[in-house]
Amino acid sequence: MFENATILLTPDEMTAADAAAAASGLNSFDLMDRAGRAVAAAALAAYPGALRHVVLCGPGNNGGDGYVAARALYESGVPVAAFALGDRADLKGDALRAFDLCPVAVWPLSEFTPEKGDIIIDALFGAGLSRAVPDAVAEVMDRVFEARLPVLAIDLPSGLCGRRGMVLGRSFRAERTVTFMAKKPGHLLMPGRELCGQVDVFDIGIPGRIITACAGIIGVNTPSAWASHLPQVTGESHKYRRGHLGVFSGGAWQTGAARLSAEAALTTGAGLVTIGAPGDALGTQAATLTAIMLRQVDDAASLDAWLQSGKLSAFVIGPGFGIGDRACRFVEQIANRPVVLDADAITSFAPQPDALFNLFREGELRLVMTPHEGEFGRLFADLAADRMLGKVEKAQAAAARSHAVIVYKGADTVIAAPDGRALINVHAPADLATAGSGDVLAGMIGALMAQGMPAFEAAAAGVWLHGEAGFHARRGLTAETLITHIPSALSALYSLISA
Repeated sequence: MFENATILLTPDEMTAADAAAAASGLNSFDLMDRAGRAVAAAALAAYPGALRHVVLCGPGNNGGDGYVAARALYESGVPVAAFALGDRADLKGDALRAFDLCPVAVWPLSEFTPEKGDIIIDALFGAGLSRAVPDAVAEVMDRVFEARLPVLAIDLPSGLCGRRGMVLGRSFRAERTVTFMAKKPGHLLMPGRELCGQVDVFDIGIPGRIITACAGIIGVNTPSAWASHLPQVTGESHKYRRGHLGVFSGGAWQTGAARLSAEAALTTGAGLVTIGAPGDALGTQAATLTAIMLRQVDDAASLDAWLQSGKLSAFVIGPGFGIGDRACRFVEQIANRPVVLDADAITSFAPQPDALFNLFREGELRLVMTPHEGEFGRLFADLAADRMLGKVEKAQAAAARSHAVIVYKGADTVIAAPDGRALINVHAPADLATAGSGDVLAGMIGALMAQGMPAFEAAAAGVWLHGEAGFHARRGLTAETLITHIPSALSALYSLISA
């Protein structure tokens, strides 16, 4: 049985996998038959009390899966009704064969009337749709929604873009979705994730080598994508070998965010963490720090002195720092080191983004930016405004433009590298949507970079660990309590990868 939790297939990649399977000698109708029977089995298991199984079939192979499911349900002895968009003349190939083998009477879609006790099996379009659904389908969606009937979608809820997770005019909201061999980006990206409900992946017999060969550079953010790059603590490790991270603080009234980043970094494993703070913030920071060190950094000269005297491995700048030219000047001075750029530092470059990008264009990949939706729009206004691009595509384009790793935050955080690699993170609870959570994330990524992890892998690992810490903290978490759960997250990670 094929299983790779990291792999995602775009609709085009799944089409290529189907074609490669057929070219290798596998019977394509047998694959459709297995898919349709898997759908029927899922419907029977999930809805044993259904009074009628209503299969809504489209004109393509998704509809073919539906006809097979209708046949399997009929053979199991449950009441089945089938309704089609179009007629037999619209079908071809395997879908036509599935229609001809289906013993259930097929009625026009326009004649469908919801009944109490129905379970709707959506086999209209799946992942292959690239335009808004027809009005006739939108009307059916409205009737199903108004009747509050459960929907089981085949591959993807009709109306949802499998590549971008975006709604194309109108979409079903499924309780469950059955897909095959691997998930698609649309299953994970918002709002697709919410519209798919529970997603079950069935192996229909396409060899794993074909799926792996057809998979592109978009995947799920799991430890298998970056575990080999994790810092290793050995008997020879000491604090200097585990990296020294510098975190910049804002003024006297803006000290908390830097402190959250610094404490998160130390807990994540950085050997040393120093907060660089202006003179008016030293008293506040000194009164609240213990293991974290403190350095007065007021201007370019004092920063240069720190850079000359300290063995600093990486920096975090932005949380609570303040917006303006000072942030830009500081970034310019540290641009030859690994840097995590967050919050105010990102916004400071909004009037002149190319000035930032040019600082990191040459040499190894060493910049990670962690924008939320608003910050992304300030730095990449044209990409944010492009409604044809999905979140992954926006992050990939921004990473290529800036020669940086982009952590495009949100419920569906995307981590993208300039070479096009992208990971979608689903390993995070909604409880992380709280003040200061992003400051903690910046510190965690900075700590991993200070310990020598490459920028892309450090960003992806930081996002996953941040989510794992959130799962340990759960209800009522604050940024402060989130930090206390980082050790549990690390223990869980290392137990997982050593199992």
